[in-house]
Amino acid sequence: MPPPTPQELKKLLLSEGLEIYRTLADRVVLADRVRDNLIMDSGVSALSRDGVLGVRVIFRAQACDFQGESPEGLFGHARRLGQAGQGCGYAEVATTVLPIHDPGDKTRVLDTWYEVTYERSVGDTSELLAELRGALEWPKIATRGA
Repeated sequence: MPPPTPQELKKLLLSEGLEIYRTLADRVVLADRVRDNLIMDSGVSALSRDGVLGVRVIFRAQACDFQGESPEGLFGHARRLGQAGQGCGYAEVATTVLPIHDPGDKTRVLDTWYEVTYERSVGDTSELLAELRGALEWPKIATRGA
């Protein structure tokens, strides 16, 4: 049986009580509800790409939290968070430097995020659901002392 499309995956995740932030061409990004009236990107996605199901997790270090650190140092903070996943079969697949612009003045950068992305393939939807629930519990934003 082929893996579900992202739209089918979205319906499955909703039926399992998970909240959706957005659906993209190859993945469904789960939401993180930081307050009852505010949902945000959780950094956790269910993948359905090239006939393979998987989980994608993004770990981040924000430059403003680590004043004066080099880009490699900032990526290092994000990678330390990702170590939990490496023991479970996750592999690093990308790094991204993401400037966060002032919504009122696109020329002004408020902060810069240094992100490290990890992915893991899964065998079926039951394994996918278990991995997604586990990944939602991981800390994904580096802080001083962590």
